[in-house]
Amino acid sequence: MTKRQRPEPADLAQAAALRLRFSIPGTLLLLATAGCGLLPTDPSAREITRLPRALTAAEVEVIGAGNEFAFGLLAQASRPGENLFLSPLSASMALGMTMNGASGDTWNQMRDVLGFGGLDEEEVNGAYASLLELLVGLDPSVETAVGNSVWTRQGFPVHADFRAAVRESFDAEVAELDFSSPSASGRINGWVRTAMNGRIQDIVPAVIPDDVMMYLINAIYFKGPWTFRFEPSHTRSAPFHLDDGSTQTVPLMTLTRDLPYLETGRFQAVDLPYGGRAFSMTILLPRPDVTVDDLAAPLEATSWQELADGFRETKVTVHLPRFRMAYERKLNDDLAALGMVDAFDHRADLSRLSPVEGLWISSVRQKTWVEVNEEGTEAVAATKGVVSLSGGLRFRADRPFLFFIRERLSGTILFAGKLASPLEVRG
Repeated sequence: MTKRQRPEPADLAQAAALRLRFSIPGTLLLLATAGCGLLPTDPSAREITRLPRALTAAEVEVIGAGNEFAFGLLAQASRPGENLFLSPLSASMALGMTMNGASGDTWNQMRDVLGFGGLDEEEVNGAYASLLELLVGLDPSVETAVGNSVWTRQGFPVHADFRAAVRESFDAEVAELDFSSPSASGRINGWVRTAMNGRIQDIVPAVIPDDVMMYLINAIYFKGPWTFRFEPSHTRSAPFHLDDGSTQTVPLMTLTRDLPYLETGRFQAVDLPYGGRAFSMTILLPRPDVTVDDLAAPLEATSWQELADGFRETKVTVHLPRFRMAYERKLNDDLAALGMVDAFDHRADLSRLSPVEGLWISSVRQKTWVEVNEEGTEAVAATKGVVSLSGGLRFRADRPFLFFIRERLSGTILFAGKLASPLEVRG
């Protein structure tokens, strides 16, 4: 898929949806990578050392805001002893589109939770559009695609300005369906199923409720090879030490070479690059006397940037478990705790989306799936929002850790996760 090209279903591998009762489904993402050994997966891959152009001030602010939102969401959603895998970028985009239909305190709260501070809507929309355009095609050895779609109930009035905003700023396809027809949910779920490579089957019920008026879907696809591959023959079974003192026997992959590395009194960190090194997985491993939740709690955009700036190429042996995880979470309470409260009840003001009164977001839900193995990483995330009418160093990740998938040059975080139990979900 080319940069800024409106995607067909087969081109997509993440979808985000905010479901309107009036309804918006949230965000679906697929991330897939491949690779395995000590040599680059593609020796001819060109190393990406800088962005094709300088970031605008608004883009810098939106990236910082998105990362701040990521850590706020991570802190709210994290539960001791439980796995977690979210796409803050996908949730941010889905909510960012919805902001174009909000007004008054509802709009202000959404802007504040997403961290956009003093930016006006035009600056936010423009920064989203140009940033996504920048990310797509940044690394020729990594496949990336971004798409948005809006599905509305036949006859439900939608303001022309809202349609124009999501089309122009988010390049969204807008379609009207007869939600009372059984084929409507099949068409939407089929789009999502294809977009998610079958990892997420359904986001819309077979019978769409009468009070559902709209679905907004954001889709992001990422697929790239590890820059330096793990050798499958080096994988060995070993104990993984859970926070409750118990252990699980898991396959630990091994890689030894020069990698971006950092250590402090609280954690070790390593950056595992993909393709031409524009994208990477950053892993934070707490020291034995620090829990993974204690490590996650104080993270924020400034400390994250300091961490990223502190990496130094170091010869290190990395032991990383193979794991597969499915995750689903309703984000209403998390978003409300961060300050977005009016949108979820009768106080919601979505008057710029439709002239119909009594619209509110009844649910924002994200589904994700991730697998990490010698071949690389495959991940999908779906966020559904419902708006209703009414060297000598060793990095041994054998205990719970945090992991992030990011674009290094701009600093954009695509995924944030916590592995508490590698064998918790095997499906």
